[in-house]
Amino acid sequence: PVALCFLQMELEALRSIYEGDLCFRELSPVSFQYRIGENGDPKAFLIEVSWPETYPQTAPVISMDAFFNNTISSTVKQSILDKLMVEVEANLGTAMTYTLFEYAKDNKESFMENQPVNTVTSASNSIAIGTPDVPASKKKDKKEQLSKTQKRKLADKTDHKGELPRGWNWVDVIK
Repeated sequence: PVALCFLQMELEALRSIYEGDLCFRELSPVSFQYRIGENGDPKAFLIEVSWPETYPQTAPVISMDAFFNNTISSTVKQSILDKLMVEVEANLGTAMTYTLFEYAKDNKESFMENQPVNTVTSASNSIAIGTPDVPASKKKDKKEQLSKTQKRKLADKTDHKGELPRGWNWVDVIK
């Protein structure tokens, strides 16, 4: 029961700390992901932390097997995991998920220094030939403004919801 209470407190703390943070993702109440680095950053990586039943007395399960990390070499992944495990050892018995995520953020550059950056020429580097991109319509289409009399006429024709009454366009067949 004490461990459950402890986990509940850490879970609530993580939710409040990372509320609105797009890098943080709660996969389940005992499993979390955090993206270190901006989207599109070639040196960004994803850490997944899962709490075993005996957490925090035992180490959380730290994984970098997410698809997001496919471009990272296995030696760099292992090096990051080794450094995180040192941090885990230092924090055993305490709430450490936040500490691990922050440690990874603070040391992102040193973690990824041996990661070769794949220099993929993107479309933004290509030379544009012809006319430069001009937005199709520079000004937003303005909503048609109605005068007071036009609004009154419209209101007289329609019901309180702004809809025309049933049968307004029917043709009188029998005369």
